[in-house]
Amino acid sequence: MSRPKGGPSEAFSKRESKTRLKRPQWELQVAELFPANRGFGSLQSMTSTPEQAAQDRLELAIEIARKAGGETLKWFRNSSLEVERKGDGSPVTAADQAAERLLRDEIAERFPDDGIVGEEYGETLGTSAYRWVLDPIDGTKSFISGVPLYTTLVAVMEENEPLIGVIYAPATEEMLFARTGGKAVYAVGKAPAQQVRVSEVSSLSEATFLTTSVPAFDKDRDPADRAAYQRLESACRLSRTWGDAYGYLLVATGRAEIMVDPALNLWDAACLQPIIEAAGGVYTGWNGEPSVHCGDAIATNAVLAEAARALLVE
Repeated sequence: MSRPKGGPSEAFSKRESKTRLKRPQWELQVAELFPANRGFGSLQSMTSTPEQAAQDRLELAIEIARKAGGETLKWFRNSSLEVERKGDGSPVTAADQAAERLLRDEIAERFPDDGIVGEEYGETLGTSAYRWVLDPIDGTKSFISGVPLYTTLVAVMEENEPLIGVIYAPATEEMLFARTGGKAVYAVGKAPAQQVRVSEVSSLSEATFLTTSVPAFDKDRDPADRAAYQRLESACRLSRTWGDAYGYLLVATGRAEIMVDPALNLWDAACLQPIIEAAGGVYTGWNGEPSVHCGDAIATNAVLAEAARALLVE
C-alpha cells in the first residue's frame, strides 16, 4: 500500500526528531538497570548464553519499538490517512502495515532464526526458542481519531512464555519495558530512565479502574460480564476507558490500580505480563491463571489483586 499523499504531521515529526533519546544516555541507563547488558550497538556479535541472548533481544526490542513508533507518527493526525476494514471488521491503516514491516525486517536481519507473529501479517515460523510478537499500533481506533494514547507493542517469548515486553507510546514519547524476573523501566522523551512500581493503594474505594471499551463486556460474551464491569465500577473511586495497552502502562507506573479487558489476542497481551509483574503487580486471565494465553486479562497492583478479581468473577 502506498504512503498517503499528504506529508507527515509537521508538529509530530519535528518533535520526534528533536526529542529522540540519545543512544549513549540509554546505554548507561539500561546497563545500570540490567547489569549484564553490553549496551546498544552490541548486536552484531551474538553470544550463546541464555542471559546474553535475552539481553540482545531486549536491546533490539527497545530500539525497533521506537523506530516503528516514529514511523506511525508520519500518519498520525494526517487528514489523508485512509482506513480499511479487516475481515473481522476491525480497522487497519497504511501506518499499521508499514510499522509492522519495519519491525519484521529489523528482526529478520538480526535474528533470522527467531519466529515472528504480528497482527497485520500473521506468523513466520522460526527454528530458535524465541518468537517475537508484534502489534504495530495497539489502539488503532485512537490512532485514527488523533488520540495520542495508542502504542507500539513488541514482545519476545521463549518456549511460548513471555520473556520481554516493550510498550512505546510515540505521541507521548513514553517508553516502558521489562524482562521476566527483572525491573520495569520507564522513560519519557529525554528524561532519565527509571525503575517504576505499581501503586500502593489498598482500598477499592480509592482505586482507579480502567478498561478499553465498556461495550466489549457485552459483545459475544456471557451477559454476566456486564454485571462484572458494573460491580468493579461501583466499587472503585474512578472508572475510565484509558484503555488498550496504555491502560496497562498506567497500572505499571502507579497511575491506575486496575485494568481489565474481556478479550485480548496474543499480540495484545504478550508484552503485558513481564511488565506488570516486573513493576510489582499481578497479571492474570479472568480465571486467575498468570498467562497471556487466556484471551482476557486483569492487571492490578499487588494489594488489590484478590479483591478486584473476586468482584470480576463473582
